Amino acid sequence: MIDIQYLGSSSAGNAYRISDGNTVLLLEAGFPYKSIQRALNFRMSDIAGCLITHEHLDHSKAAPDIMRTGINIYTSAGTATARGLTGHRLKVIKALEQFTIGTWTILPFDIQHDVEEPLGFLLANTAGDKLVFLTDTYYCRHRFKDLTHIMVECNYSLDIVNKRVAAGHLHPAQKKRLLRSHFGLENVKEFLKANDTRNVEEIWLLHLSDCNSDAERFKREIQETTGALVRVADR
Repeated sequence: MIDIQYLGSSSAGNAYRISDGNTVLLLEAGFPYKSIQRALNFRMSDIAGCLITHEHLDHSKAAPDIMRTGINIYTSAGTATARGLTGHRLKVIKALEQFTIGTWTILPFDIQHDVEEPLGFLLANTAGDKLVFLTDTYYCRHRFKDLTHIMVECNYSLDIVNKRVAAGHLHPAQKKRLLRSHFGLENVKEFLKANDTRNVEEIWLLHLSDCNSDAERFKREIQETTGALVRVADR
């Protein structure tokens, strides 16, 4: 059984607490450290490790403070360099090189984003649960079997973006950058269709845009596509 708690999921900051009942992980640290402390009821000692996908501050802001409290940060060399992370609490990981934290076995994988060395994560525990975490990318070439949980960015829908460009509310250059850096509703559907979702218990839609998304619509359409329980991390 995997318990997922989102502390925030937007351009203002991203962080998620993941537990299998034995080992607690923090995915992303995109808020000030004190905010993360409060959200976790000051139980930082429960956290066995923190995984960071890339260097943008809405995903990594608290990383230095988290290391200072004695929690290891796991991220790529490119992210560590871009963010200026150093020290013995920094654990540099590589795409497709598996490692373990407590009862979790974690496989980082490469994704596509406008940063140095971004990663997604496939997490499996000893109970047979398997979770994929995918955010801030426009494409994922990897395919996954036997998934039970999916956490995936669903930042925008192309029709909403096009309407905002036509109305002059979004510059075409912003649209171009968006399509080359984030996962939209259409991407999510294709990703789900390409993967093994037969055993999926829960899908979390992450990092919805304030202006380019529709939470209720996205939830409904992904439920129709998969038949799985869909939750939206909408702030």
